[in-house]
This record gives sequence, structure tokens and C-alpha cells, in this order.
Amino acid sequence: MITQLRAVRNRYDEINNQLQDPTVINNNELYRSLMKDYKNLTPIVEAYDAYDAAKGAFDEAKEMLDEGGLDAEFKELAQAEYEENKEKMAFLEERLKILLLPKDENDDRSVIVEIRGGAGGEEAALFAHSLFRMYTMYAETRGWKYEVLNANETELGGMKEVSFSIEGEGAYSRLKFESGVHRVQRVPETETQGRVHTSTVTVAVMPEAEEVEIDINPADLKIDTFRSSGAGGQHINKTSSAIRVTHLPTGMVVECQDERSQYKNKDKALKVLRSRLLAQKQAEHDSKIAAERRSQVGTGDRSERIRTYNYPQGRLTDHRIGLTLYKLDTILNGVLDEVVDALVTADQAEKLKASTEE
Repeated sequence: MITQLRAVRNRYDEINNQLQDPTVINNNELYRSLMKDYKNLTPIVEAYDAYDAAKGAFDEAKEMLDEGGLDAEFKELAQAEYEENKEKMAFLEERLKILLLPKDENDDRSVIVEIRGGAGGEEAALFAHSLFRMYTMYAETRGWKYEVLNANETELGGMKEVSFSIEGEGAYSRLKFESGVHRVQRVPETETQGRVHTSTVTVAVMPEAEEVEIDINPADLKIDTFRSSGAGGQHINKTSSAIRVTHLPTGMVVECQDERSQYKNKDKALKVLRSRLLAQKQAEHDSKIAAERRSQVGTGDRSERIRTYNYPQGRLTDHRIGLTLYKLDTILNGVLDEVVDALVTADQAEKLKASTEE
């Protein structure tokens, strides 16, 4: 690990020197790329420097204790320094192991989120709206921006389906474990006998793809226009501004009717399509690395039941890591960090375990 850390430190210093070079500063693309690398390496270098400092203090205290001849007070100080830095080194060593794990290349990206009501009819649609609200409120607490790309609302305020983008650094790293089936257990307002109903909602979180990254041949697209529709006659356009894009090679269909402009709807639909194609490409790549996929907390499989939201008990349970929290209202109001942090920590632990077994 020390050899790897020295290589990181050398690369960090090299980038730092390059960033002072006027020719690099004037090359926007190169400068952005180097700044991204510099930013990614900074926490590793800072932890390494802290480890080095702790090791220096530890070695010095150990040497004094080994030599002996210290008075009682000074020996106590040296022993405290020894113990404190020994503990600090152990902590920093574990942190460095995590920081040196291979990083998901999509972690820094913005995301496209698709939520669809599953089993449960109107109850599922209402819960799909609750999840949409939860994720958008979470985005706001993180300082991210969100934009609705398409929504199919119901008469009672639910959502049969909704797709939206969340733009912000690290959005994918925090939301990638949300893909899968979310199960809700609650008593519907229309239930007269107080029985708990179970419904499901499917969530897909995809890294947002750049145009240059996923090149779509216009000849591969079938584009249809239709009139927008909304719950109870709301937001209905008299012109055919809604867009349905069919990607012929894969059969993927994306609809967008949120905007009144046909061109804006088409742009949004293509944005979703590119991200779906990138996600498919990534899934194909991941399937070839079965061992790596087994070591991850969540594979992003949309058919996997990942979480239960139990309203009568105020309980959220994440089945992948056995996490149970009795603060459902708080979580549904966008306070998601405790859940996300637990998932990230579990994923890191699995990857550390896998790396030591290799």
C-alpha cells in the first residue's frame, strides 16, 4: 500500500505543477481534466500526509520509551503520545484502504431517475409520488438541481410513472443504490376495515450520458407526436407537442410531454434514451465481471426487492444490509443520508473484503 501511496503522491505533485503551467491553464479541456484528477487525489494525499505525521510522532515516542530513563511525568506523556498516534495510524490506514479502492467511473455524474408504480394500482401510484417527493427533497438538501422530464399523473395525485434528472456532483455516488423494487405497507384512505395493503414501486437510477458518449443514429429512431394528457384535464395541450421516441435496435420507448414545445420534449426524451443506453452498456459490461458484481451491495437489478416502508410501524427496512430505522416520516421528507451512508459503508466493506481475498 505504501508503494501505491507514493505513486499517488508523485502523480499529485506532478498535476499540481502542470496546473501552474500557462499552456495548461489556457487549454480548457486539459485543465478541467487535470483539476478533476487533482480533486480526486486530494483526500488520498491528505490522509497519507496525516498518516506520515502520526507515524513520525509514534516512532519518536516509541524510541523514547524504548531508551528508558524518563521521569514518571515525561514517561506518561510519551506513553499517551504513543497510544494516541498508534490509534490514529490504525484509523488512517483503514481510511486509506477505502480511498484506494477502484472508484466507480460514474460516481461524479448527474443522474436520470425513473419511478414506476407496480403492483397495487392507485396505492402504488400514490407511493411513487411519495418517493419522487423524497428524492427531490433530498436533492435540495444536497444543493442539487432537479428537472421533471416526464410525468404521468393520476386523478388522486399519484404518479403512474415519472422520470426526472438530478444534476449535481456526486449524485450517482449517493443515489445508485436506490435502483430496485420498493415495497410499501400501509392502510389506504379508502380502506374501511383498517387492513394494511402492500404495494410496490420500481425505481431505476441511471448515470446521465453525454451526447458525445452515446451516439444515436437518427435512422435508428421512430418519432411519434401526440397530444399531451394530464390528470383531470390539467396541462392538456391542443397541439401535438408530446413526443414518443422508439429506439429501433433495442425497442426502448421514451415518452415526454412535460413541455409545451415539441423540440424541448424531444430533447428531454433523447436525454433519457442516452442514459438508458449507457445503463444497458454498463450492465452488459458488469455481467462479464460476475465476481465483482457479487461483491457489491446492490447490483441495480430493477426486479430485486430492496426496501420496505411500513407506515403503521413508522419503519424503513433495507433488506440488502439488514438496516431498520424507525423514522419513516423523517426519511420520506428527504433526510436520506443515514440510509445512504449505511449502504455506502456496506459496499466499501464488501469491496475491501473482496480485494483482500484476491
